Amino acid sequence: MICILLVAGHGTVLEAQIKNDETGLYSHLAGVPKALLPGVGGRKILDFWWETVNMRQLFTEVYLVTNADKYKYYERWATANDFPVENIVNDGSTTLEDRLGAVADLELVIRSRKLQDDIMVIAGDMLCADQNFDIAQVIRFFRSEPGELIIYYELEESEKSSSRGIVEVSPDTHRVTRFLEKPQDRLTASRLASVVFYCLKRDTLSHLSDFLRLQPQASFGRFWEWLVNEKQLDVFGMKLPTGFQLIGQVGLSDYTKWLTHYSTKQQDNPAKPITYRSFARVGLMGNPSDGFNGKTIAMSISNFWAEVTLVESQTLVLVPHPLNDPTEFGSLQDLFCISRKEGYLGGLRLLQATCKKFYQFCSKQGIALTKQNFTLKYDTNIPRQVGLAGSRPSYFHSAIVSATLKCLMKFYNITDNDLPKPIRANFILNVETDELFITAGLQDRVVQVYEGLVYMDFSKNLMAEQGYGNYVSMDMSVLPHFWLAYLSDPSDSGRIHSNIRQRWLSGEPLVVEAMKSFAELTDQARMALQDRDWRRLAQLMDQNFELRKSVYTNDCLGPGNLKMVQLARQFGSAVKLPGSGGAVVGLCLDEEKLVEMRQAFQEAGCVFCVIAPYNPSASTVGGQH
Repeated sequence: MICILLVAGHGTVLEAQIKNDETGLYSHLAGVPKALLPGVGGRKILDFWWETVNMRQLFTEVYLVTNADKYKYYERWATANDFPVENIVNDGSTTLEDRLGAVADLELVIRSRKLQDDIMVIAGDMLCADQNFDIAQVIRFFRSEPGELIIYYELEESEKSSSRGIVEVSPDTHRVTRFLEKPQDRLTASRLASVVFYCLKRDTLSHLSDFLRLQPQASFGRFWEWLVNEKQLDVFGMKLPTGFQLIGQVGLSDYTKWLTHYSTKQQDNPAKPITYRSFARVGLMGNPSDGFNGKTIAMSISNFWAEVTLVESQTLVLVPHPLNDPTEFGSLQDLFCISRKEGYLGGLRLLQATCKKFYQFCSKQGIALTKQNFTLKYDTNIPRQVGLAGSRPSYFHSAIVSATLKCLMKFYNITDNDLPKPIRANFILNVETDELFITAGLQDRVVQVYEGLVYMDFSKNLMAEQGYGNYVSMDMSVLPHFWLAYLSDPSDSGRIHSNIRQRWLSGEPLVVEAMKSFAELTDQARMALQDRDWRRLAQLMDQNFELRKSVYTNDCLGPGNLKMVQLARQFGSAVKLPGSGGAVVGLCLDEEKLVEMRQAFQEAGCVFCVIAPYNPSASTVGGQH
């Protein structure tokens, strides 16, 4: 692949304003072309681009196209920066009036140097907000798609779409469906701005001369309008989570404003830790039908959480948790006891799998990540083997994955548009099922993404049509006092899901009808919650457990779970399993009996607590700390 840096523009406005500036602050920059002005961090703007593309393993050659007026400046720059002077192409223009235009400059270097390879073309006088993006990732994405590639970014609030080439991109195929050069207001809702940063297949280069015969001196925006809208060639878009400025004719105020803005952005976050929490959840109704095209209602609770902290660092480091990922033991007996009780799988693998899947997702979605490293560490108070944040054998796994994903999105500036909430829940599930081979359903991941009280419909048609269910956040301003109890030393619950999936897939009527009944109970519970009919809700919770018991049988549920259910019912409390086992959730409307029941559970060797619902609308957004 060959890279071509375009710096042949005549910045007449900027040059004149620098020359006539009365403050004297910019007198040393008089006559200096825009690409050689100081950029972010004090480096020349062109220095950044040359450093970015100066990789022999990626590009066989790098060319620079300039004009006759500024040729000597670039010749001197090339000598000082080990750029091959023979690769500077002079387009012969000396004024704005006799300029060739960007498309013609590109065609000139391709024709004069007889280039026959894929081309990356970049405007070398653009100011880039983030100096660390991975250009190798751009090339990999380009080679994975059967067409040309346009780099775009999301406009900041202060930027107008009428000042940029705007692309409309299919979120599924990443294909650019329409290109609009500086569109008028309301012509498009898109805020995705294209810049002169493209990749062209060698077979497409002939279109340059065809276009120039129609529109000499035209901009690249017009070229892409013609190629996408008229010729309807396959053109794909890739997003850089950064910004670009100083495009085209700009003035001194633009230069100082954006240089200050981007420099301040970097200084504001030198290595500030990013910390997010994801909370445990309790399934109030419908579980375990989330894995069987059913419906559920679940609620995130602030009693238990997983917290992940990310801080920028020189290398990428995953820090083991002293309790969950032990590497040092008091003795061989100590190792034996810990391993027998807690197993071998801590949270470190979850951090690693999430990072791997995140990079893979962004690569496939056409999102170029910056070349920044970080250190990740986690903490959690979610009890092991209790099923409050995922299927019980993996205890806190989905909460850690969810919190890690939040940190990565913040660090790399990935927005809700890039990774919408329904897709985010799928992502978390895929980390567990595809990377770690954990049996799990969507319910927990949806609640940890949406947070609060969530109604979920996983109907077969919805899942088939859109790849996710229908998720509705419910009002939780007024809720009854739910309680939670769990075994202080639960046995392994790998049998809790039993052979239900096989029976469901084979169409066994008992199981199929049960899953439909779970969905019906969930719809009734939704109405009870909306009507604040707590007695009806309590009845439905008991029905949910009895239905589950009829399908899974006592042997599968296990004596510990059944004992907790029986104990709760002695005090007239509604009770059910909130997850895959090891804990029970209940609703006791008699406050005096609730106190007595707490004491009874504690005497039975269980841990008991009143649930503190996590309401995202009344808390720090996204659980960030």
